[in-house]
Amino acid sequence: MQLSPKKTKPMNFPDRLLRGYQSFMQGRFAAKRDRYEKLAEAGQKPEVMVISCCDSRVSPEAIFDAGPGELFVVRNVANLVPPCEEDSISLHGTSAAIEFAVQALRVKHIVVLGHAHCGGVRAVVEPGQPLSPGNFIGKWTAQIAYLAEQMPKPGSDPVALAARIREVELAVVEHSLKMLMTFACVSELVKRGKLQLHGAYFGIAMGRLLIRNPDTGAFEPCEPQLLQGN
Repeated sequence: MQLSPKKTKPMNFPDRLLRGYQSFMQGRFAAKRDRYEKLAEAGQKPEVMVISCCDSRVSPEAIFDAGPGELFVVRNVANLVPPCEEDSISLHGTSAAIEFAVQALRVKHIVVLGHAHCGGVRAVVEPGQPLSPGNFIGKWTAQIAYLAEQMPKPGSDPVALAARIREVELAVVEHSLKMLMTFACVSELVKRGKLQLHGAYFGIAMGRLLIRNPDTGAFEPCEPQLLQGN
């Protein structure tokens, strides 16, 4: 592939992205150019990995106000961690990211970030027709079908349905935390106190963040005003 020296507008490239890139270069990149140069030379050394949903409304970098090089993020449908399956011939993008974060980057924290109004979870709670013959979403989310099956069916009550979806969304975070411990590289470092696992849940409408209490398993609100002065 050759790079053209001419300054031409990429054909059919989204205008929104071009405008965003221009703003990035004039603003954030210009202000943090030294940091970008150091990251390019020295490589990345993030201390935190975030496993999040690919939902466009849930951006870990935005939620945690993270700068370049601070977070190692992997995103997939419904923020799922699959079980460690070393003998499987399937392709494992999320597993590869976990392995790299833990073994190569030596992150100190892994955060599983769930969120409200998750389409992947809703597809499990209210299954419909596959979107394609491959049914990739159905196959991927099948690993959490048992979570919905354990809960009472809400019937036609929309309030009960919304509550059930939320319960499954929270349960998915628990599921992914358990699956992380099936990776030997993760469980060993957790046991040695070198790695900590965390669960969190983001409410899109109000921007509210719930953090899982590791002692009780309850998701408790993170109040920003309480963090002032820390």
